[in-house]
Parts: sequence; C-alpha cells; structure tokens
Amino acid sequence: MSAGGIVPRQSFQEAARVTLANAQMRRNLGHATTTIREKRLRAVSELPNWEELRDEGAALKDHVLANLGDYLLDLEASVKRRGGQVHWARDAAEARGIIADIAASHGAREVIKVKSITTDEIELNAGLAERGIHAIETDLAELIVQLAEDRPSHILVPAIHRNRAEIRELFRRKLGAEGLTDEPKQLAEAARLYLREKFLTTKVAVSGANFAVAESGTVCIVESEGNGRMCLTMPEVLISVMGLEKVLPTWQDMAVFLRLLPRSSTAERMNPYTSFWSGVTPGDGPREFHLVLLDNGRTDVLADEVGRQTLRCIRCSACLNVCPVYERAGGHAYGSVYPGPIGAILTPQLLHLEDKNANTLPWASSLCGACYDACPVKINIPEVLLYLRGKITEEKPLSAEAIAFKTAAWVMSEPHRFEGAIKLARMGQGPLVRNGAIHALPGMLGGWTESRDLPPIAAQSFREWWRKRPAPEMRGTDGDAQTSEGEPIAPQREDGVPL
Repeated sequence: MSAGGIVPRQSFQEAARVTLANAQMRRNLGHATTTIREKRLRAVSELPNWEELRDEGAALKDHVLANLGDYLLDLEASVKRRGGQVHWARDAAEARGIIADIAASHGAREVIKVKSITTDEIELNAGLAERGIHAIETDLAELIVQLAEDRPSHILVPAIHRNRAEIRELFRRKLGAEGLTDEPKQLAEAARLYLREKFLTTKVAVSGANFAVAESGTVCIVESEGNGRMCLTMPEVLISVMGLEKVLPTWQDMAVFLRLLPRSSTAERMNPYTSFWSGVTPGDGPREFHLVLLDNGRTDVLADEVGRQTLRCIRCSACLNVCPVYERAGGHAYGSVYPGPIGAILTPQLLHLEDKNANTLPWASSLCGACYDACPVKINIPEVLLYLRGKITEEKPLSAEAIAFKTAAWVMSEPHRFEGAIKLARMGQGPLVRNGAIHALPGMLGGWTESRDLPPIAAQSFREWWRKRPAPEMRGTDGDAQTSEGEPIAPQREDGVPL
C-alpha cells in the first residue's frame, strides 16, 4: 500500500489479501458503487446522442494530445496575459518545491486545498509539512480521510470505504462535535463550521484543475459542495496544479466535457458548482495566481502509441464503479492515489514500468470490458492492460514457468512433437492415476492439483482414433459412392467383393 503518491508499497495481490478481509469496507463499497452505477445508467440514458458525445470527447482529447506542446504554450501565454504566473514542473519533487516556495514567501503556516488528487499524486501535504506548513483539506471526503489519517480509496469519493456511523465517530473525536448524529445534514454542518474559520483566516490556497482553456488562460473546477468556490476566491494567493493533459483548445470544447463529466461521475445532469478563473482581477478574488503545469511521467506516456490513450482520462471514476475487481478489493489495494481500472494502467506508466509493485497492477482486472463500455472518452482499458502485461513480461528474467510455457509452445507447434509428448505422458502417468483420476502431481506441478483433480490422458487420442477408423463412404453429385479423394468406388456385394 501507499501513504500517498503513486508508488505502491506492496504488490496488488499482497495488498488485496488484506483489504478482502475487511468485510465492513466491502459492504460500504458494494452499496456505494451499486447506487452510483444505477444512477449513472439513468442519467446517461437521457441523452439520445450519448455515443456520439463519447466519440466527440475521445476525438477532442486525441487532437489535444497530438498537439499538446502548442496548446500548452498557448495556455502559458494566455495566463500571463491575464496577470497570472506559470511554472513548469518536470516531476513531483519539483512541483512540491515550487508550491512550498510560493507559500513560504507569503509567510504561510497553513494552506487550504481543494480538488486534491493531483496534489496527492505529488505527495504535497508531506512536502509542505517538511517546510513547517500544514495543509487543510476542504473537500468533505478529503477532510474525512485527512482527519482519520487514512488514504483515499476512490477518485471521486475518497472516503467511499467509510459509512456515516464511522464518520460521526471521527467528527466527535477530531472536531469535538458532541451530540452529533449520523444524519448527512448534521455531518455536513459540523464540517462546515470547522472549515468556515479556515476559509476566513488562511491566506494561501492550493487547488487542482479539471480543465484549462488555452485560448483564454481560464482554469476550471467542477464540484458538488461549494467549498471549492470558497477556497478559490477568498485567499490572497491561489496556486493551481494541473497535469499537462488537461488543457483544452477553446471554450467550445469545454461544452463537450461539461456534459460528459457529471453524468459519468456523479450521475448528475450538471455539476452544482462549476468555477472558472482567469489570472487575477483587481478588487475581486486572489491578488496572486500561480499555475503549475505538471509532467511527472506524462510526456513518456504520450510517446507510447498504445498507452497514450490513458491521457484522455477526465477523472470521472466511471470505470471504478463498474469494475468487479475494484468493488471487492477496494481502492487501497492499488497502493496509488489512482485506483481501479484507470489506475491499473496509469500508475505503472507514470512510473515507467520500473516499479515492481506498480507492475502488478495490470493484472488487477478480469478483462470483462465493463470499464471500456463506461468510459466517457472511450479509453480502451483492456487493450492497454494486455499491452502493459506483455511489456512487463518481456522485461522479466526468464523464470521456470516461462521456460515451461516456451517449451510447451515449441512442442505444440508441430503435430508430430505433440503426439510424441502425449504418448510419453500416457506412459508416465501410470503411477499417478488412482480411481480414474490424478489427485496429486509431483514437484512444481503440484499447484495444479491443490484444489482439483485432473482426468488421466485417454488411452487413445482423437488423432489415433481418426487414423484407425474405417474410411467414410462419400457420394458424388450423381449419387455414386466415392473415396474421400473423390474417386468412384466400384459397386460391391455385402461381403465386400466387387461385382
């Protein structure tokens, strides 16, 4: 697992064994994903042109990725023209340094945050803490995760693994909210009272970004609570962090994604709060605006012909909510801030397939294809999963299992080798067959019979039976009997003697 960031501390298989044992978490997750899934289907079915909209979103994203350098330069120029400052960060450490320097230059001891997944990717909270700056999450779910000293388990609903009773106890302990019930209204009010003071007293805010428009330098955040708007408008200094792939060419393009995103994520026709800001405006909002453009492995993903479609992702989480593996294993098993099917392909690529634990993620899938059907920008996640599995396997040293499968492939590539191997196996299986079945195989093959019996190899193979069978009688178009080569067969008596 991970304490944040994108580097897992365990393989998916090891982490999943732990999370699968948490029955309460699986109940919470199953209830939440089932509810979101059903609501999303209803919301999507309202649009008769949903498939055309998905095609348009995918095409727009592909166009941006093909011209990414140009649009990023346009965005930089537009932000500067509006009075903002742009910073380029090659990796997580550089991004953390830039943000911490800006906050420290204003004497900040606390910063408030909203839309935190990209900042979670770069482990910003820990980086700020090293400089003596405390980060306060303002998104309700992120706040719950922070107060519980927990980790997010879902892209859109980071505290999806916790139920209301658990949250009530957490607020009682951490916020001193005595007499609290588990009614959503009361829980939200307790968080609001705590956060309102922070909004009014904190000078520096850090935000993520859903989209940014190159032609105008406008940055966009969509949210459901309104805390984001408070965070974006009240502090004196605003620092926004966004991955390079989130740029869009024009305002017109924004319209496509503002229809795709809410229906795919929260199953709403539109988001309750959609905030836009462009640079700074005297007398209105923050007096200083910084945009940090984060690479952190994205340009390497972009260079990969198959893997680059991963960068179309708009972080809606639709793929998580339909994934049978995610629903049972939970987000923590992925060990990255990007869980579920999209995390299984994004995390190892951002780490350049160099992390042994992240490289187990492409196997965290049943390959059922539900994620591909749900993705609003048509990322072919199963295709990328199989592609990454192939690349990771090629880079592994040759194991005994790999040698065995290569040998099997060589044997099965020629019929005479395969038949010879079957005959040898038939002769060698004698001591292993008991009561018509093989109950235990020796040595490394023993795993095959740990939970099942194997049938013995038949006394006669299909090919042997085929060769020994009587030649079938065939008839030509005139009804006369023929050999299998089409030669006519002379009429015969019943005892086989030609007439």
